[in-house]
Amino acid sequence: MSAAAIEQPFDDEPFSLTAIADEIMERHPGYRVEIIGGHLLVTPPPDVDHAFALTDLMIPFIAAGLHGAETKVAQNVGLWLPTGAEDYAIPDLAIVDADIRDHIVENNAYDPVCFRLVLEVTSSNWKDDLKTKAVAYAQAKVPVYVIVDRRHQRVHVLTDPSGEQYEHHRPYSPGETAALPASIGAQVTLDVDQILKAAQKKAD
Repeated sequence: MSAAAIEQPFDDEPFSLTAIADEIMERHPGYRVEIIGGHLLVTPPPDVDHAFALTDLMIPFIAAGLHGAETKVAQNVGLWLPTGAEDYAIPDLAIVDADIRDHIVENNAYDPVCFRLVLEVTSSNWKDDLKTKAVAYAQAKVPVYVIVDRRHQRVHVLTDPSGEQYEHHRPYSPGETAALPASIGAQVTLDVDQILKAAQKKAD
């Protein structure tokens, strides 16, 4: 999911980004707030087609046995980031180690070492998912990052994080299938056409 960056208005006095994030979420129920690189990213509630895509995406992971004793399939789990003292992201979908509860850092966010894969379905500000979060997840050394790019009708699979980038970035078009690395815990292949059709926002 994508978001809009909010610059901070406080220049001369200490402040807590986490406190501001909590206040935004309290005032705007359903909004998601993340802190990446010292900036707040605020995302409005997703449309229903975004939600449908996440449900469809969970199916192949669960069918492959990834929601079991060793790993879990989860939505909206906080991932602690090394990019700043208060930084964290909340990926739309993740494959995590089953013992993730033992690795909480703070603010309901967990050690990135527990994340085998993160996935985002783009919304209005798609650049955050394609650029900002790609850098953040690479810095956190998340092994696999998948982006369902609704704007450009692509599914991106990024692997092998190194520094601020992923060494391998493969975009898949409708009609193709995207085979994910077995390192996530099982062999999973995504039907790009099926996913994009489910994710496409329908006209009102």
